Amino acid sequence: MLGEYRIEGRRASEIAASVERGVGSGLLEPGQPLPPMRELAATLGVNPNTVAAAYRTLRERGVIETDGRRGSRVRPAPATTARGSIRVEAPAGARDVSNGSPDPALLPPLGPALAEVAEAYAARPTMYGEEPVDEEFARLARAAFDTAGVPAGPVGVASGSLDAVERVLTARLRPGDAVAVEDPGWGSLLDLVPALGLRPLPVAVDDDGPLPDSVAGALRAGARAVIVTDRAQNPTGARLTAARAAGLRTVLARHPDVLLIEDDHGHGIVAEPPHPLATGTGAWVFVRSVAKAWGPDLRIAAFTGDAETVDRVLGRQRLGPGWVSRLLQRAVVRLWTSGAVDPDAVAAAYGERRDGLVRALAARGVEAHGRSGMNVWIPVADETGAVARLLARGWVVAPGARFRMEAGPAVRVTVSGLALADLEPLADALAHAAGPAPARSYG
Repeated sequence: MLGEYRIEGRRASEIAASVERGVGSGLLEPGQPLPPMRELAATLGVNPNTVAAAYRTLRERGVIETDGRRGSRVRPAPATTARGSIRVEAPAGARDVSNGSPDPALLPPLGPALAEVAEAYAARPTMYGEEPVDEEFARLARAAFDTAGVPAGPVGVASGSLDAVERVLTARLRPGDAVAVEDPGWGSLLDLVPALGLRPLPVAVDDDGPLPDSVAGALRAGARAVIVTDRAQNPTGARLTAARAAGLRTVLARHPDVLLIEDDHGHGIVAEPPHPLATGTGAWVFVRSVAKAWGPDLRIAAFTGDAETVDRVLGRQRLGPGWVSRLLQRAVVRLWTSGAVDPDAVAAAYGERRDGLVRALAARGVEAHGRSGMNVWIPVADETGAVARLLARGWVVAPGARFRMEAGPAVRVTVSGLALADLEPLADALAHAAGPAPARSYG
């Protein structure tokens, strides 16, 4: 089973260290099965409980994984190539509708807010030992959570949504645990989960959000956490309806020990209110970033959740970066209180482009998805061929492979950089690209 490598040791720590040496040297390869605990205990002349303790340590460190009757095996190394590298470079003259960024014209100017905060900072700089969350930021964030129907809970601040999700997963799960993720879903999240030593379990998504039966299947398969996007889901634009949210709450209620993470991706760019799944019981977190509506480089996300989870995250944060810049927190407070962004107007601007493209594609017999936000998801017969044919017509789209696990081939279009005059030409190009590649014969 192990080839020429021999596991050694009499104590659990020695056995675990021996396995780690084998993995580090390459003599124990990813996916290689380890001996059953009783078999290894007999070989080493130790109690099976000692081997069990060693295997438990190795699982917690992310070295091995255990899958029921299949036993334990060396965990495959997480992918080192991010899905973001699955992209097409835009040649000169091509229109890039792939990057997922907001329209700069819809972002507020940051100068006045930053200048006001800098002036106040000059009179009283932030020093070590102060609270990590600005009091006014927490008050405004909590009030907005209350308005959205998010259960009561303390407020934390992270450096963007992905930072918040990573900290919550690390605080609550162990390497080898399974996480239910949307498929298609956010490419960065699909990279993050295995990078943390966790196992992603795909959950099917339609225009109303994750399918309850698919979520139930992932939970039966052992998912210890579920991550759901409430609005403007990336890449499909899905938005949870009240009926879908009710169905998902029913499913989640049967698994009270499962961690729920909600990403309100559409905060500030979607007019319709969210339908939070959290009920205030169990372990849960609700995250809101300012990236899409107020500016990606602010790197600020507010989150709330059950007291224990938020405390774990903030406690670990203190041991690393310490806090997210209070200067930036206060700048966001100024943006919020000045009404620098009109979410209804922003939603209308994106909606006009997004809905216009979906309608133009429907008129050409092409299926497309984009209920909210700034992205449109277009299923295609041949993903590679579709990307190539679009590029030949001067359009750069995001390959669906960046966002999917088991979902079918597709491409993603971000409408934020489009003018209304662009919609018909782009729809023509997408209709040409969406079908099967033309047959060719070679002499």
